[in-house]
Amino acid sequence: MSARKAAAVELDAVTKSYGASPAVDRVSLRVEPGTLVTLLGPSGCGKTTTLRMIAGLEMPTSGAIRIGEADVSRRPPWERDVGMVFQSYALFPHMSVADNVAYGLRSGRMAAGEAAARAREALATVGLSGLEERLPSELSGGQQQRVAVARAIVLEPAVLLFDEPLSNLDSRLRRTMREEIRALQQRLGMTVVYVTHDQSEALAVSDRIVVMDHARIAQAGTPRELYERPETEFVARFMGDANLLDATLAVEEGQDRLAIGPLRIDVDRRGMAPGPVRCAVRLETLEIAVGGEGLAGTIAASAYVGAALEEHVDTALGRLFVVTPGGALPRPAGTAVRLRLKSPPIVLRG
Repeated sequence: MSARKAAAVELDAVTKSYGASPAVDRVSLRVEPGTLVTLLGPSGCGKTTTLRMIAGLEMPTSGAIRIGEADVSRRPPWERDVGMVFQSYALFPHMSVADNVAYGLRSGRMAAGEAAARAREALATVGLSGLEERLPSELSGGQQQRVAVARAIVLEPAVLLFDEPLSNLDSRLRRTMREEIRALQQRLGMTVVYVTHDQSEALAVSDRIVVMDHARIAQAGTPRELYERPETEFVARFMGDANLLDATLAVEEGQDRLAIGPLRIDVDRRGMAPGPVRCAVRLETLEIAVGGEGLAGTIAASAYVGAALEEHVDTALGRLFVVTPGGALPRPAGTAVRLRLKSPPIVLRG
């Protein structure tokens, strides 16, 4: 099975208001054809409302939405050439798997034989050959999710939309299904807009991520850009755990240097003026040693969590959180340690 030519999606200053409060506030973004872009953020940030406006399930208060060359801002869902996979899957419980997948084709008055053949092909694409006659209740959660994907792609939409598609699955199955969704998107060359609140899911599947906060875009970029170069405290926290610290940025002997308490660290100033700043120290960039050089600290709490050791360390900079990979034994509270940085902190812009 192959998708039709993928289309771009473009939002131009799109706003959606309910009364005086905007749920989406002047959002502008472009999704390139054949790419997977994730809208990421906490509950209430506007990501799902943005997706529903692309789908035509909500109409924008102002602004324009284009799919390909067409302005679809006021078109109903059935005139937008999009497919959507919902969080609940929304399968018909009384219909077989094959009939669920063929439903949209039959509604469009395709001949029964052709619709059935297309449905079988779509089910094969998502790895469900042989299950055509089962009812949804006879499938696992992961299989039901694949049926929902097959029902969407069988229509060969120009754009495929996912609304929190993995939130009902357990952690291991979520990992498997996100890999399958990404592989399918790349194999078929589909344009996908994907909504989630899970940053690890977004990092794993996306070409680009759009982080939203309070109805606006906080930052957009590739997964690596957002994780390694967040611009704000919100993005630094949302794209993975970090210790956020006060610091002073200076230029000493021609080198950009960050002063964090007693520490002096060479950094990339990122075009910022010298002076007080905030910085983010990723957990994996800190290491704990007993003795030697580094920032003096005392273990406040230490916990073994299987693949890592999680420790809270009291220092002159405040209490810092450190994650050490491996199966080390927890250290007793009160143990004197030294903290060292394996790589420079991230200087935040705001």
